Amino acid sequence: MERIRERLFSIYNNQNVEITYSYIMKAIHQTKQKPLKMRKQYWDEKDVVLITYGDQFKEQQQPALQTLKKIYDHYFSTVFEIVHILPFYPYSSDDGFSVIDYKEVSPVMGNWEDIQQLSASARLMVDLVCNHVSAKSEWFQEYLKGNPVYRDYFIEVDPTVDLSGVTRPRTHPLLTKFTLSTEEEKHIWTTFSEDQIDLNFSNPAVLAEIIDALLFYIEQGAEYIRLDAVGFIWKEIGTSSIHHEKAHNIIKLFREVVDEAAKGTLLITETNVPHEDNISYFGNGRDEAHLVYQFPLPPLILYSIHYGDASALSKWAKSFPHMGKETAFYNFLASHDGIGLNPIRGIIPENKIIEMAEALKKEGALISYKKNEDGKDVPYEINATYFDALNRKSDEEALRIKRFLVAHSILLGLPGIPAIYIQSVLGARNDYDGVKKTGAARSINREKYWLGDIEQELLQSGTVTNQVFQEMIKMIGIRKAEPLFHPNAAMKMLDYGESIFAFYRINKSKEQILLLHNLANQSVVLPVVGHYCNILTQQNIKFEESVELEPYQFFWLKPID
Repeated sequence: MERIRERLFSIYNNQNVEITYSYIMKAIHQTKQKPLKMRKQYWDEKDVVLITYGDQFKEQQQPALQTLKKIYDHYFSTVFEIVHILPFYPYSSDDGFSVIDYKEVSPVMGNWEDIQQLSASARLMVDLVCNHVSAKSEWFQEYLKGNPVYRDYFIEVDPTVDLSGVTRPRTHPLLTKFTLSTEEEKHIWTTFSEDQIDLNFSNPAVLAEIIDALLFYIEQGAEYIRLDAVGFIWKEIGTSSIHHEKAHNIIKLFREVVDEAAKGTLLITETNVPHEDNISYFGNGRDEAHLVYQFPLPPLILYSIHYGDASALSKWAKSFPHMGKETAFYNFLASHDGIGLNPIRGIIPENKIIEMAEALKKEGALISYKKNEDGKDVPYEINATYFDALNRKSDEEALRIKRFLVAHSILLGLPGIPAIYIQSVLGARNDYDGVKKTGAARSINREKYWLGDIEQELLQSGTVTNQVFQEMIKMIGIRKAEPLFHPNAAMKMLDYGESIFAFYRINKSKEQILLLHNLANQSVVLPVVGHYCNILTQQNIKFEESVELEPYQFFWLKPID
């Protein structure tokens, strides 16, 4: 309890600390009095996450969350124990990430009872969009009306102030001009868009509001809380306003709050930044995020398969820090966003990043750009489904699926908790119609489906959706049954040449499993000797001198004594 007070002092010094402390402690007490869902205290190899929108699947005159539960219970419940439902709150833009009301469910999706019903089938991850709110939110609308309660909820900045040192994730202006009800004009800090108004965490009342939302989600059944864009939450003119010490202290405060209110609730930070900055959100391994996104992984695997060269991926993987039992990486290949390129800057030469982006653009991907300090436009995000990003227009379906599966074998094999986006589970293709409808490049990987249509694709033998789904659930099932895939089991990298990504997973008893991946479009012979069971096929294989891997072939080999 005292740690919460100390953390508040580290953020605000003496400014309203006791008032805020009393509010937080009362809120925690109220949450603890609720009949909370039991929480798993530590993760294991069975923890695999499905990422999906709440309205991913549609039926006529049916709340979308009820349809999601129906398809989850029928197809996914034995595969994915955890479901990350992307923002299901009322919103005004960005497919949910411009939240109008933190404590409401969008009427199109259903209500809190639907969320609770889904939480009875799955462990839920929900988003706390803590950096900003919608311009249509009550908070901001009241600010525009001059309501003194909301006077300091947002950040007013003189437009003549030099903000050139602020880290910019987008190319649009950092400040947006708004007119108050008094006709007075104010320039407001808007990091991501003019519809996403940054919150002013230097006001303790804002922090209290966000903690209130955090505890509310726990009461509704959430066991994982994803802290969206959390690296930006503390602004200080004259700094980059990203990864600020006080931003870290706020996350540490969130950790104290969830540990006190509902131990076993996990915090995951979404910070799409270079590796060293990203892992700083682990804190000391016990006091900040439980999980951080492994952001270099999607572009690194894409790069490795694109060039048939795993050397950069292998070198990067060798640098993995070993995680204690209270922290783990959150591994993914695809998400509702595009494939970010910034996390591999410094790992991959800039000219190769640009070359790959241009090559993928010719194959149908959309590329989002940002301006460098020198004024040049450089690619920062590839917009495509991961299935299409890995492949070329001229490829046959069998080759497409092989590339896709070898990428997901790596995802499922690495240390950490794997998360798979619904579009990947379905082997989705680029949705150009969606881009036309919204004008947003990210819509290419956000297609929504009528339930009857997608069930037909899932069940019809030979469709890409059916083949990808069947192979994916088979791999996940095998992973979940093998304790050597515990998220914190050690990894040892092997060097078998540039096209091979190979490693052992090893437990404390020195048991091990060998994972071999050929990322090139040609066969490779490896000097592997021994007697193994390929647990993917349950075949026993004895290698006298070597093993040959066909293009994009992979093995999960467990030694036989």
